[in-house]
Amino acid sequence: MPSSAETVQLGPLLDLVEQVTGGVAPLSVVEMPGGASTRRFFRVKLDPQRSSVAMFVPEAGKPDEIVKVDERGRRWPFLEVRELLEANGVAVPKVLGDACHQGFLLVEDLGDDTLARYLDGAPDRRERLYQLAVLDLSRAQDALSTLPADSIVTQRAFDYDLLRWEIDHFREWALEARSVALSTSERAVFDRAAAHIARTIASWPRGFVHRDYQSRNLMVRGGRGDERLVWIDFQDALLGPRVYDLVALLNDSYQTFDDAFVTARLDEYATHRGLDANERAAVGREFDLVTVQRKLKDAGRFVFIEHKKGDSSYLKFVAPTIDKARRALARLPDDPILRDLGALLDRLK
Repeated sequence: MPSSAETVQLGPLLDLVEQVTGGVAPLSVVEMPGGASTRRFFRVKLDPQRSSVAMFVPEAGKPDEIVKVDERGRRWPFLEVRELLEANGVAVPKVLGDACHQGFLLVEDLGDDTLARYLDGAPDRRERLYQLAVLDLSRAQDALSTLPADSIVTQRAFDYDLLRWEIDHFREWALEARSVALSTSERAVFDRAAAHIARTIASWPRGFVHRDYQSRNLMVRGGRGDERLVWIDFQDALLGPRVYDLVALLNDSYQTFDDAFVTARLDEYATHRGLDANERAAVGREFDLVTVQRKLKDAGRFVFIEHKKGDSSYLKFVAPTIDKARRALARLPDDPILRDLGALLDRLK
C-alpha cells in the first residue's frame, strides 16, 4: 500500500480490476518503487499465476511541468503514444483497462528487469543488449519518419524555449540552489552558451523522440541469449533531434561507458540508418552538443527532485552527470562559446 505522505485512494483501481476480471477482486495491491516523476505504480495480483501493474497519475488532465503543453481534452499521452509505437512495430506494454478520469491505468506486468537491473546480474550481456537498443531505436525512427498530423507527438517539440528552459534548470538548481553563485561575467558566459546551444539544437531537423530512452525505461523480456526490449515511460514523446535518444541511452546518468563503446554504438546507428561518412561525422558532433544540453538539465533535475520531493537518491549522480557534459565540451574545442562554458564548468568543479 502507499507509503508516501499522500495516500492514494484505491477504490477506483479495485473497481477497474473487477471490470477487467469480470467481477473478481484482486488478491493484493502492493505499491512498487517509484522513479523521478509524480506517477505512482502498484503491482496488482489478479490471481495466483497472473499480475498486472497499475499506474496512477495524480495530475491526470493537467499540463505537464516539463513538456509545457496543455493536453486537457485529449486522451492520455501514454495511451496515444503507446498505440502509435505499437502500430509501428515497437514493443510496448499491453493495456488491460483504464479509468483515466480517475487517474488509473492497468497494464501488463513486465516484471522487474529494467535494462539497468538486468545488467547488474548479467554484465557480459551489456554490449549485445545495447546493440539491440540502438537497432530498435533506428528501426523506430525509420518507421516514425512520417507521423499523423494530429498526433500529440507533433504538437510539442524541443524548440528554443524548451531547450533553453532546461539548461537554465541547471543554473537554477545545480548551481544557485546549492549556493554556487555566478559572478556577473560568469553569468554572461553561461547565458551566452545556453542561448547558443538551444538555438543550434532547435535549428536541426526534428523527428520522433522518446525523450528518456535509457536503461531504467527499457524492460528486458525473454531468456538469456533471446532477450528483447520493451519500451516504457514514453508518454512525453515529442519532436526533436535524431541523436537525442542516443544521448539518453549512451550517456545515461545511471551507466558508465568508455569512448570506444559509445563510438561503436554510434557507428552501428549510422549503419542502420544508411548514413555516409559525412553524416556519421555530423551525428558525432550533434551527439556531443546534445550531451551538453541533456546532462546539464539532468544534473539540475536531480537537485530539483531532492529540494522539491525530498528524494536525495539522485544526488550521487549530479557530479558524474556534469562530468559527462564537461567531456562532451572538451570534444568541441573549435567553438569558442562552448570552450568558455567548459572553462566555467571546470572552475565551478
